Amino acid sequence: MTSQYRVNYHLRAHKRDSLIEFIKGMLLTPFVLHSQPTNAQTHVTENAQRFSEIFSSIEHLIQEHRSFTRQGIPTYSRLAKLVPSIGTFFTPLPLQLAFERVNAQDKISARKHVPPSFNDVRRILNMAQAMAIAPQLKLVTFDGDMTLYADGQNFEEDHGLTALLISLLRRGINVAIVTAAGYGDDAKRYEHRLSGLLAGFGKARLEAEEAARFFVLGGECNFLFRTVIQQGNRYGLEYVSDAEYSASGLRSWTDSQVQQLLDVAETELRDCVERMAISAEILRKPRAVGLVPQAQLTREQLDECALSSQLALLKYQGSPKSQPCDVPIPFCAFNGGNDCWVDIGNKLIGVRILQDMLESPPEATLHVGDQFLSTGNDLSTRTACCTCWIINPEETERILTELEKMF
Repeated sequence: MTSQYRVNYHLRAHKRDSLIEFIKGMLLTPFVLHSQPTNAQTHVTENAQRFSEIFSSIEHLIQEHRSFTRQGIPTYSRLAKLVPSIGTFFTPLPLQLAFERVNAQDKISARKHVPPSFNDVRRILNMAQAMAIAPQLKLVTFDGDMTLYADGQNFEEDHGLTALLISLLRRGINVAIVTAAGYGDDAKRYEHRLSGLLAGFGKARLEAEEAARFFVLGGECNFLFRTVIQQGNRYGLEYVSDAEYSASGLRSWTDSQVQQLLDVAETELRDCVERMAISAEILRKPRAVGLVPQAQLTREQLDECALSSQLALLKYQGSPKSQPCDVPIPFCAFNGGNDCWVDIGNKLIGVRILQDMLESPPEATLHVGDQFLSTGNDLSTRTACCTCWIINPEETERILTELEKMF
């Protein structure tokens, strides 16, 4: 499931997903018209049938859109006219079957007072994507915070996700964490964040070939590491220099250009601190600049910092109506939940680097993350691969468990 966004933030809410909102609207009509049944069991059965038919219809709309996309005329599809911001679907989506599976677990059709929600539709899309990609899956990439572990925390030892990630590696599937955390080429700091997972690799006695399928790409797309078995059978990370893989076509900026762009971002963040009277520290890194509050900020304040920085950088590069990935120096300005960062590069570039290196096409690549709104740093990956939108590590575990059943 993918969707591209060209959003005027002054006219349109930036906390929405157009495809999910469209599907919600389609499901609302039968819910409202049939919300007062005379027989409870009949209500459940008939509701399930109505919802199932709607998902079947949307499934066909997606198939038609894929057909027009292959012909090079995606805007001719009915779905593109109904959801103008829709992007590319790299696989079919078996939405009807996915709804039936999710409904069996969550009993959506049994509700009389709460209509199908944003989260219901999001989970159904996740299930459909997992079902579609399982037969040809070659690469799974994950966000870090709030996807594999709690925000700002480390990967805990004996976490339920450990066995699921090891299973993917043993099946010959490449696994990578693509994270905004940027520690340069300091492997030890990434090892500390992932200490529980690396310990799990040791307990499972992964073969060197299996462990080598696990990668970490830090700073969105800037610092690549591979897993190696070190002295004493300890599993650790080894920095992969730029010369060892091809990224020149994707990261073609110079250090001077990077610093000029970061100067603009830093100036904008300092302006946000001043005009909103925020108590925060501005941190500058080689390829990023961030605002770290000294007292908790509201989501709206962090969104303001992210959107202000984004617009300032687009204006600086002469393309205020473009997307952050369409300008000469791609960047990512995002609300990190507790802070706000501007990174040089983005996860779109990160995923493409891994795809090129591991020869994994979009239809065989899955990115799992929690930041798919317009102020999130997972959004750009929708241009490069299939995606699953989760909201916490527990949902990641749930979708990987379902994926495991499909192999």
